[in-house]
Amino acid sequence: MHTNTDINPGAANMDTTTNTHIESSEVIADAVTAFSNDEPVLIHDFTDREGETDIIYPARAIDADAIARLRNDAGGLICTAVSDAVATTLELPFLEDVLEHPATADHDLGYDTRSSFSLPVNHRETFTGITDDDRAKTIQRLGVIAAAADTGKYTAEDFAAEFRTPGHVNVLRGAPGLLSDRRGHTELGLALADVADCAPAVVVCEMLDDTTGNATAPADAQTYAAENDMAFIDGATLVEELA
Repeated sequence: MHTNTDINPGAANMDTTTNTHIESSEVIADAVTAFSNDEPVLIHDFTDREGETDIIYPARAIDADAIARLRNDAGGLICTAVSDAVATTLELPFLEDVLEHPATADHDLGYDTRSSFSLPVNHRETFTGITDDDRAKTIQRLGVIAAAADTGKYTAEDFAAEFRTPGHVNVLRGAPGLLSDRRGHTELGLALADVADCAPAVVVCEMLDDTTGNATAPADAQTYAAENDMAFIDGATLVEELA
């Protein structure tokens, strides 16, 4: 029997690597397209981190229906993440740095070195701030002013005139280098917004499982994404392609 010795033993591995890269690029492209069209994307972070999938929107795309979806289909905390540059311009601190209470001591986390929480806010034109309409109003404006602050056209004084704290929308502050510095949903969402040419403000909300009381399993989150024609992307893929 003749054996073909001309076959490159590494060819199969090369093809697998190439195909994997192509598939990752296609997944990224789908997510970028969705974000550019103001559609939500599902992002799973890492099994050795929070191990959670968040539904993530561009902040500018939020309306009352989107808030209702996040409440009913995700169930976690609805937060708005802004870039470090925007937070610096608006003088939005890390919350743990400005709270003077013994509970802030030894603020150790099981999943990261620090929390990204900044101030919780309401827009001044809202009433209680918690209704779908009120939270949509607050978040929509955060998306608009983030774009303006990113270009120096909106200041901390402008922010104080338009928003009050405490409120019902938690603002998150992204790490300066995004995925190079930290790999939470805050940074994953903002990195996606950056490549999608969206304002540096995104809404994140964890998907929770009513049956187990834990985070929704990635497979179940993927099923939800498929059933609702939404892009699903793994954090590792985003880091590989964008970091």
